[in-house]
Amino acid sequence: MTSYPPVDYRRNAVEPIECLKASWELIKDQYWLFVGICIIGMMVGSAVPLGILMGPMMCGMYLTFFRKRQGLPIEFGTLFKGFDYFGQSVVAAILHVVPIMAIVIFMYVFLYVGMIATMVTASAAGDNGGPVAGLGMMFVFIIFFTALMLIITLISIGFTFAYPLIVDRNLQGLEAVKVSFRAAFANFWRLLGLNLLSGLLGMVGMLLCYIGFILVIPITIGASALAYEQVFGIRGERAPDLPPPPPVF
Repeated sequence: MTSYPPVDYRRNAVEPIECLKASWELIKDQYWLFVGICIIGMMVGSAVPLGILMGPMMCGMYLTFFRKRQGLPIEFGTLFKGFDYFGQSVVAAILHVVPIMAIVIFMYVFLYVGMIATMVTASAAGDNGGPVAGLGMMFVFIIFFTALMLIITLISIGFTFAYPLIVDRNLQGLEAVKVSFRAAFANFWRLLGLNLLSGLLGMVGMLLCYIGFILVIPITIGASALAYEQVFGIRGERAPDLPPPPPVF
């Protein structure tokens, strides 16, 4: 069994607004290159189910942000260097996707069972069952979507640092996921704030017929890369323009 040296991380280190602002400052001089990298990365990653290609593409995207952060040259082909981490990124992607799929299937079974139970109850109640059925189905839907969103949010936050750890620290997929969950939940509320702000940007973008949504993707992914730096640091020399994370007491 492989033994890994402990990976140190900071608690309560993520600054959501600073991450988004610094992300824009980082990429603005090569903004359209990053747009192209993220669009192609998402398209290629979505071409095969279970995240088989999404893992390498995410690694490639994070690699471009890290190289840019360190002042190293990047080009469009840097995206495909994510395939250098193919095996471990696929492990992380499967560990990410499969539990979500299983939860979604379970929740849909719960939804349909609840709907059937509601209809049976309404049928037994006769003519007065209509309002009861309507309220019951509304209650089932509210429980279903609330629980589903909470679970997916928790899992997604836990995986925030998995791909960056594979790229930056050369961790194996399973180990990267373990460390990511520990560090992410040590910064849970701040990462939740970053996710909410990123989601808000995405919603505003969707109002522009999805074009705006595409245009903000590099900013939100870059913000996650900078959040990683605030929690773990990046191997290599730190550039001076990003404020250091706050001290931990």
